[in-house]
Amino acid sequence: MGTRREIEPLTAEEGRRLLAAARDNRLWAGYELAVRIGLRRGELLGLRWSDVDLHEGVVTVRQALQRVGGELLIVAPKTQRSARRVALPAECVTALRAQRAQQIADGKAAGDNWKGTGHGLVFTTKNGTPIEPRNLNRSFEVLCTRAGVRKVRFHDLRHTCASLLHEQGADARMIMEVLGHSSIRVTMDIYTFVRLDSQRTAFDRVGDALRGDGNPPDDDDGAAGVPVAI
Repeated sequence: MGTRREIEPLTAEEGRRLLAAARDNRLWAGYELAVRIGLRRGELLGLRWSDVDLHEGVVTVRQALQRVGGELLIVAPKTQRSARRVALPAECVTALRAQRAQQIADGKAAGDNWKGTGHGLVFTTKNGTPIEPRNLNRSFEVLCTRAGVRKVRFHDLRHTCASLLHEQGADARMIMEVLGHSSIRVTMDIYTFVRLDSQRTAFDRVGDALRGDGNPPDDDDGAAGVPVAI
């Protein structure tokens, strides 16, 4: 039986630092979508403008971009439930508007060399071609260093989204729908966990409650009365 790689979501503080550092990155909107609504790498790179409604604030996941057999291909979503509609937070709408403006500027600068008219992708190179998934990984590694956060996988931004939703009280059903999991069990198995620091905070509160009087804890190995030699 194989072992599943440990999930390493960023904390809320790390997420803030990462997104702040991404503001002047060409893929800023991609990082916003990954952290805030948990899009997979392929879903991001395969996202089309026709599937984004900035007025209503909704994105529809219908396809993904993957390297298959040595070439970049547009493929169907990972599972049937992966095809989904997700509400866009205001921050994502703002970032996507900036992305659209940047892409229009790229097209004007490229002139006749612009190749972005075919698939209508949201995220493209300066010449309008699809972005190589491995290049996104490299960009992310550089961004982590710049932001001063732990170097985790790009996929862990998806875990970060789920973890933050869970911490803010979202139930497993909603997390499943946002992330497009194949079943509620997948959501429960992977994301229903509490970080060690959260556990310690909870244990400290229990300790305060058990003491009740606000006094520091006694040495539980001590004894009342006169000490006795052993």
